[in-house]
Amino acid sequence: MAVKKTTAQQTNTTHKTAVKKSTVKKPAAAKTAAKKSTAKKSVKTVTTDKPADYRIGELDQYLFGQGTHYEIYKKMGAHFVKDGKKSGVYFAVWAPHARSVSVIGEFNGWSEDANVMKRQEPLGIYTAFVPEAQLGQLYKYCIETQTGDKLYKADPFANSAELRPGTASRIADISHLKWSDSVWMKHRAEWDFHSSPISIYEAHIGSWMRHPGREDEGFYSYREFAHAATDYIKKMGYTHIELMGISEYPFDGSWGYQVTGYYAPTSRYGTPEDFAYMINYFHKNKIGVILDWVPAHFPRDAHGLADFDGTATFEYADPKKGEHPDWGTKIFDYGKAEVKNFLIANALFWIEHYHIDGLRVDAVASMLYLDYGKEDGQWIANKYGSNENLEAIEFFKHLNSVTTGRNPGALMIAEESTAWPKVTGKPEDDGLGFSLKWNMGWMHDFTEYMKLDPYFRKGDHYGMTFALTYAYSENYILVLSHDEVVHLKCSMLNKMPGLGFEKFANLKVGYAFMMGHPGKKLLFMGQDFGQLREWSEARELDWYLLAEPEHQALQNFYRDLLHLYTHNKAMYEQDTCMEGFEWVNADDSSRSIYSFIRHSKGAKKNLLFVCNFTPIERPEYRVGVPRGKQYRLVLNSDELQYGGSGKARPAVYKAKKQECDGRPYSFGYDLPPYGVAVFEF
Repeated sequence: MAVKKTTAQQTNTTHKTAVKKSTVKKPAAAKTAAKKSTAKKSVKTVTTDKPADYRIGELDQYLFGQGTHYEIYKKMGAHFVKDGKKSGVYFAVWAPHARSVSVIGEFNGWSEDANVMKRQEPLGIYTAFVPEAQLGQLYKYCIETQTGDKLYKADPFANSAELRPGTASRIADISHLKWSDSVWMKHRAEWDFHSSPISIYEAHIGSWMRHPGREDEGFYSYREFAHAATDYIKKMGYTHIELMGISEYPFDGSWGYQVTGYYAPTSRYGTPEDFAYMINYFHKNKIGVILDWVPAHFPRDAHGLADFDGTATFEYADPKKGEHPDWGTKIFDYGKAEVKNFLIANALFWIEHYHIDGLRVDAVASMLYLDYGKEDGQWIANKYGSNENLEAIEFFKHLNSVTTGRNPGALMIAEESTAWPKVTGKPEDDGLGFSLKWNMGWMHDFTEYMKLDPYFRKGDHYGMTFALTYAYSENYILVLSHDEVVHLKCSMLNKMPGLGFEKFANLKVGYAFMMGHPGKKLLFMGQDFGQLREWSEARELDWYLLAEPEHQALQNFYRDLLHLYTHNKAMYEQDTCMEGFEWVNADDSSRSIYSFIRHSKGAKKNLLFVCNFTPIERPEYRVGVPRGKQYRLVLNSDELQYGGSGKARPAVYKAKKQECDGRPYSFGYDLPPYGVAVFEF
């Protein structure tokens, strides 16, 4: 294995080069540019958000102590400031039980005595102004505990970090990020996600595509990924991209779910400026951006949040509340105001400072249940003797009220795997306040059904219809995520029964059923063209498979499903009400065929789906319909471009007055093996 370039000097050079290339606009210039812009043209703006008084004051202390200092990240951490005639960096860190704290780094030769920090009461925030500190330099906090031990911690509020395996924080200035996405941001503020199409492409930058043969593992930079992924997403027809592993983390194999730098985009792919460029570029191309966000737990790494000042600072002090035995991680203390503030301000940091359009909140169930992943004797009941974490419940209500209240159109998405009620309900109605919830129940039923040999599917027919009994209890996203294609679970294609053609045909009919089912959509990268191998963060996707006709045909089919979804209001505008979906025949278990209608508002333009989940052809399969009119075939999985037989079929079908499926009209259609037909009427 090639030796990675990880020394402070080498990484520092990279950051300095990046900084020189960026320019800083004065506020006046930004105002002038805004005046000259038109409503239809994006305005070039600069995020300029340094506080008038950089110092931690009494009001800052009070609000942080109340858990309501929503922009505390503008003062905590490391910020370039001017102190009288001197310019330098102001450092601020919360370490309430420390005996003393000093800031050490490249600017003082890592001396523990050069820049001793001043403690401010009553919260125990330590501050220091260091005129010698420069952009791009590495630093840490040396924390002396009450027992006299010394801990060397990365900055919890750092805006950049040393490239792993280094663990230091890096001084960055993100107060002048350049943006030209004003049209997108204005649209977002007026957007109603309930009645809009949302089709999400879940991606991991480090393993999406790589530069072969490079010593630095060939990662695409944020800027390179922005351009390449945008081309792909626009071609396919996704509306959003969801990015895994952005907040800084030490171990590649955690995929970014064990975070040590909550306020720093990972340095694996570039600088904070590069990250902002990527978001801006996606927005200019009308692509929304969702980040995975992990407020459930954090790792024990020595430089991270664990036992930050020698005591349980960010985590619950009692291991029965503060540790996940299965994951070996620490649990945030949701009853501590400063910890809640750290997390809520972090959510706002990504949404407001970096223009992120939504946060997918990881492992929500592990936060809600005190006994999650624990045996008897490993957890403590709440004051009522039950297993709900009352502090986490209040945290979610606070978090979601503030984030969506301050940012209309931003999404808060819960990855919640239980039947907890009102996850997407309003906090004032005792809901948690999320915008959307991953439908893990649908995912489980769907994948279990799809793995069955077609002969046995008739015995699990209602596994595919069960989700409709609760489809409107929450605002759902149907997900086939990275979790379903790792750890010996097989790729989506290799979950399918049969060999060769049958696997592809099975997956196509499954994807069509998913697209027609109520709920927003999410698919993990590689599954839209039939990735064969399980996903691994250590290598790129097997793009070479697209040279094979079967894989290209599958990609063509999923692409056209996405365009069918986004171009037909019947597919999405009534996702949250029963009027948007109607079963035609949910009971044809002997033939494993499902037929249903998606209705638009006013029933002006509707879509009829017919899905055959067996390898048996059904000539003249009769479908009941509500009206005697023409039904136009708009998607046929048997076309040559989708890997089908290419058999000619009429473009339009006239319904006759012949009762079928309890409806007065019907028409016949030659339904091929594993066939999907979608009709517009």
